[in-house]
Amino acid sequence: MASRQRLLLAIIFSLALAVALAGNWLFSASSASRQSTFSTVVANVTETSAQQQPVTFIPPPKPATPPAVDMARLMHHVQRLSYERVQNRDRARARAYITQVLTAAGWQVVEQSFGNGGVNLVADQPSAVRPVKTLLVGAHYDTVPRSPGADDNATSLATLLELARLLRPISLSAPLRLVVFDQEEIGLLGSTAFAARADNLRGLKAAVIMDMLGYACYQPGCQRYPASVPANLPNSTGDFLAVIGNEENAELLAAFITPDRAQSFQINRLLNLQYQPSTDRLPAVIALPVPLRGILTPDLLRSDHAPFWQQQIGAVLLTDTANFRSPHYHQPTDTPQHIDQAFFAKSAQLVVDATVNLLQQLQ
Repeated sequence: MASRQRLLLAIIFSLALAVALAGNWLFSASSASRQSTFSTVVANVTETSAQQQPVTFIPPPKPATPPAVDMARLMHHVQRLSYERVQNRDRARARAYITQVLTAAGWQVVEQSFGNGGVNLVADQPSAVRPVKTLLVGAHYDTVPRSPGADDNATSLATLLELARLLRPISLSAPLRLVVFDQEEIGLLGSTAFAARADNLRGLKAAVIMDMLGYACYQPGCQRYPASVPANLPNSTGDFLAVIGNEENAELLAAFITPDRAQSFQINRLLNLQYQPSTDRLPAVIALPVPLRGILTPDLLRSDHAPFWQQQIGAVLLTDTANFRSPHYHQPTDTPQHIDQAFFAKSAQLVVDATVNLLQQLQ
């Protein structure tokens, strides 16, 4: 008991001594020293408080509406490119015009030669760094003999040039590559040569191919369909744009089917065929995913998307269905005056809107 009392007294003594020493410093230190110490503590607390002020959260801006196409510019390009583009000199003339317009819009254009006189044009943005996730938009520039090729395929070339103008000033979330193919009309030679080069496919995630975007017909029965495409389509008039994609990459088709467009519906559940009516901005669309990369549907392999399917690259074809609708297909009458300008403008706008959509998905 006595030991515990002695221990308790020792502890009390030690505490008293510590308090005394602290008090001696407090009262013996100069007023200036105490004030300096106090000011330093206050300053540190104030600085820490300022650094920890709550930050107001600003949500990211919603994606802007894709820019609108200029109908006058589109038709100007169609007019400039509506002549027979078969001979070397005529195709060289077309390449010169296309290169001039792309370069003026700020794109870097290079030629890729192949085969016996074939030349593709490849345009990239100066700031693009490859290989990364890249989207390709392409169209062929040659014609068949004796046809000026206004719809086939000056409408697609005009859309590509307008796309280049509209998207060049925009900071794109993924690189966009524009390709103009030669010798499509004699066996898809240009796109086949392009897709055969490994450096062209490095980083390529998807391709959008355009082939005839400007002809529409409104009389019942004017639209026909390949035998391999199921019946029970909305009507027999040709007032829609067909979007055809390989089933393995059917998500590409979704970029052309706008969720908020009213009255869209599934036509054929087996093939997942989708239809959407037109709006003031966009044309009616029929979207068709093709199984087995088109082996069973040769009519759906007649354009520059096919070599990409063969390379297992996701690709879609946009078309007004060519000879299944137009009486001017591969004829001398394929002239600018037979272009339905309202339909053409909507088709071009769909390309712009879907391209912006796909670039946002690839970021």
